[in-house]
Amino acid sequence: MIKTPIGIFDSGYGGLTVLKEIKAALPDHDYIYLGDNARAPYGPLDYDTVYHYTLQCVKWFFGQGCTLVILACNTASAKALRTIQQNDLPYLDPPKKVLGVIRPTSEVINGFTQTKHIGIVATAGTVESHSYPLEIEKLYPGISVTQEACPEWVELVEAGKQLSSEADGPVKAHISQLLAKDGKIDALLLACTHYPLLMNKIKEFTPPGIAVIEQGKIVAQSLVSYLQRHPEVDELCSRSGHTAFFTTGDEADFNNHASLFFGETVQAAQIKL
Repeated sequence: MIKTPIGIFDSGYGGLTVLKEIKAALPDHDYIYLGDNARAPYGPLDYDTVYHYTLQCVKWFFGQGCTLVILACNTASAKALRTIQQNDLPYLDPPKKVLGVIRPTSEVINGFTQTKHIGIVATAGTVESHSYPLEIEKLYPGISVTQEACPEWVELVEAGKQLSSEADGPVKAHISQLLAKDGKIDALLLACTHYPLLMNKIKEFTPPGIAVIEQGKIVAQSLVSYLQRHPEVDELCSRSGHTAFFTTGDEADFNNHASLFFGETVQAAQIKL
């Protein structure tokens, strides 16, 4: 039996915040991380483009032997995951699995709210997809979901300005706009893997009593549960505690930015798709 790493995909750096939590929960497993930095960000791109790019990357993971791939990217999960699962996997390799971040987050969202009013901040692409409202409606019909697109937030993080005064205006403005739409919100979901790096600013401008929810730990615990429920998938995962990093962009630039997201030094190799 050939055992292979778990693939973790993001359009850029944000998925590293998810990988960090997955490694903490499953430290013995092996991982391959791919950031499609050459074509990031995915947020402003149309559905067909995001689907095409994401499928290319999924096929690359399969070419590395990965049996399980996690789309640690909200935009890719919103715009490409369902089509890949339903239309492509049956023809590519039915035993292989591709999972996202929207379903596991939606499954536990009810536990964070007393008022049953949720606020979601995300990229324009994720907001426009309505993936979160639709998924949460299926699971918890009584929860009201209000969304706010915050495209500048990704730019702030990738420019290394998440702790600077330049972040104050955009963060404060979008939180104010969101709460103006629904004053009963008591839980704020950061539905973009870049946004945890803005946590200090987000909490500064979010009123007390509103829970701010990160996805990393949620996705990690969901993966632990998934592997427990599907031992046949877990058996195919290699275990040596090794992680390899790849980017479609410049490796030196990736390494410089990635340590901020991942919390430790990263050495990536460049690939061409």
